[in-house]
Amino acid sequence: MTVEPMSEKKQFPLRLSPELWAELNRWAQDDFRSVNAQIEYILREAVRGRGRPSPKEGKG
Repeated sequence: MTVEPMSEKKQFPLRLSPELWAELNRWAQDDFRSVNAQIEYILREAVRGRGRPSPKEGKG
């Protein structure tokens, strides 16, 4: 897995309920990640779980 430089990452606002943010924060702390990194991890795993590689995973 390749980590993208910060300048290449897309930024966008995300609105979460306080309850969901708290749960994500607890999960992130358990995994020694920031909430942002945890959300990115969850999304990446969901995409991978669909059985379709991301464009970057297809290259190599």
